[in-house]
Amino acid sequence: MAYGCYGDIMKALMVLAPKNFRDEEYRTPALKLERAGITVHVTGPTSGPYTGMLGKVVTPDLTLDQVKVDDYDAVVLVGGSGSKEYLWSNSKVISIVNEASKKNKTIAAICFSSVVLAKAGILKGKMATVSPSGESIRLLQWNGAEYVKKGVVVDGKIVTAEGPANSEEFADAIISVMQPQGK
Repeated sequence: MAYGCYGDIMKALMVLAPKNFRDEEYRTPALKLERAGITVHVTGPTSGPYTGMLGKVVTPDLTLDQVKVDDYDAVVLVGGSGSKEYLWSNSKVISIVNEASKKNKTIAAICFSSVVLAKAGILKGKMATVSPSGESIRLLQWNGAEYVKKGVVVDGKIVTAEGPANSEEFADAIISVMQPQGK
């Protein structure tokens, strides 16, 4: 089990699009976090079931309206083409990201979902990466991020990754950032 600063078991909240999330960007980090002893809960805009781009079906544990940021040590946004439609401009997702940032939680996003962090304003002056499409890179830069063409970028408590090929390294970086200092 992974324990936080106060001895509680650590928890991560994974945010998915109801359709077309990227299967391995969900599956690999979820498995690695669980193997590290971190409890994983899945959320999204609706009650589900959700279907990934490659056919994985996931039923969320709770909807975005039920999320209490204080219950989690990390917020992880899964990418995929559905992120553009369901997460990029979702005011509830942006609110959760902002609250997590204010409370110094670990915040992570992979692929197209790094744009959500940019739109939330938490990447201003931070290094970050995103799925290497022109639109995604521009949105990061327009929102004050320093785009880095790299598989995984860690800047403080924020972890961003390019895409599915970086899922393992992304998960490892999240676990590393979540660990209490001095452990």
